[in-house]
Amino acid sequence: MNLLSRMPAWVGHHVAAIRVVIVVTVLLGLAYPLGMTAIAQVPGLRDQAQGSAPAAGGSKLIGQSFLDDKGEPIPSYFQARPSNAGDGYDASASAAGNLGPESTVDVLGPDGKQSLLTQVCARSKAVGELERVDGSRPYCTSDGVGAVLGVFRADGTTGTATRVVSLNQVCPAKPFLASYEAVDVECAKPGADYSAAVVTPIRGDAPARPKVPADAVTASASGLDPQISPAYAKVQTPRVARERGTSENAVRELIEKYTSGRGLGVLGEPAVNVVELNAALDRTHPVTAKGA
Repeated sequence: MNLLSRMPAWVGHHVAAIRVVIVVTVLLGLAYPLGMTAIAQVPGLRDQAQGSAPAAGGSKLIGQSFLDDKGEPIPSYFQARPSNAGDGYDASASAAGNLGPESTVDVLGPDGKQSLLTQVCARSKAVGELERVDGSRPYCTSDGVGAVLGVFRADGTTGTATRVVSLNQVCPAKPFLASYEAVDVECAKPGADYSAAVVTPIRGDAPARPKVPADAVTASASGLDPQISPAYAKVQTPRVARERGTSENAVRELIEKYTSGRGLGVLGEPAVNVVELNAALDRTHPVTAKGA
């Protein structure tokens, strides 16, 4: 007769539970880690699995902010994309902005918060000014906020417009439209209640394909990505070449060297590693101190 059959039921339950713990421990505590370690040695994965040597003051696998003490872009460096990780590229605080496409209206006032749309508009304007290109985008005002009207209508959400407010332009700012549906557009006042207005984004006349690429104005999910798109690198090339006293062709050659293709040939898009690129620029085309 089986020994377990002579034991009380509760003892049998405990023995079965112990067996499960042992099996799971062996599988997940021993077999799985060893298997993952073995897979990590496959060519192409080894470098990522074991980290990377420091480049330009940090790892090539984690992005960096190339800003001065005032938080302004250092002109001689390629700029990374925005980051929501801590104060920017903080490896201990990986994070996303968690704002979606419906985030179009700013919270006004001293403790206010910019919508995702205004963040994108402000960044695009700043990049345009830095790179000397057109920084305009659809649904953005010329002063770098979301072009969004709050339209009050006679029948609530329908009927003729009775009042119109530019929701993201704080008084005394001049609204981006003088009038809408024959009603003068007002600037917005902090603390005012515009909840009854119909939120109406205005596309404007910006090109459908902005000169400033999307990755220049949006952060990655981790906030730590070290790559930018080839399109964003192309926009920055004239500035970097000018600041380093070299030709654009020389800079483009480095960009190509540090551009990776699609994963497995089909996944994702080509990307330029900004950390490696800037480190290479410092080695091959260092900035000469002015007046030296």
